[in-house]
Amino acid sequence: MEESAPATPAPPSAPGAEQYPALDFANSAIALPGGQFVDLLGTPADAGRWLADHGLAPAGTDAGLREMCAAQLRTLREQIRALLASQVDGHPVPTGALNAVNDALTRAPASDLLRWDPTRGLYRAAPHPTTQIVDHALATLAASAADLLTGPDAGRLTACGSAPCNRYLLRHGRRTWCSVRCGDRARAARAYARRTQAAHDAGARLAQAGP
Repeated sequence: MEESAPATPAPPSAPGAEQYPALDFANSAIALPGGQFVDLLGTPADAGRWLADHGLAPAGTDAGLREMCAAQLRTLREQIRALLASQVDGHPVPTGALNAVNDALTRAPASDLLRWDPTRGLYRAAPHPTTQIVDHALATLAASAADLLTGPDAGRLTACGSAPCNRYLLRHGRRTWCSVRCGDRARAARAYARRTQAAHDAGARLAQAGP
């Protein structure tokens, strides 16, 4: 895998991400032209910012997020991507991916624990606040993926048709690219292919005509 290139701006969210946070989550590992790769969950600080930006953690969570938590998020992302790929390609669902999403669905803590302190008296608090935030995020994102894959929009799920983009989107009409940038690149690639084919055909006709 290529190293992360944080200086390269990530494209805007793909169509459908506003309805399904899991789509934005799956698209947080981004392949870019020129062999560049951006991982928006690449470090604990990156993962904390992503969670905060998506309303899944308070601002500043990155300060307490550990690599183990960031790795859990990246692992779930790959399992959700495997399920999205199965849906798009019409392949059987990987058992490991299914189990991982089902496990994440059970992560949301039911409630904070009851505690006592000589100064504060009785109060309620999470046993491990940062871990609880991540578990809640995992459960929320897994639920979003399950809703997408089993709901009325599942048939609109598609992969971006502009190489090397690896993002998913909900198709609107004939559009099969995730951003204006990818759409421009896809149109340019088609135009180049047409010009190349036309030049090849012209050369073939000249060769057949002979001297």
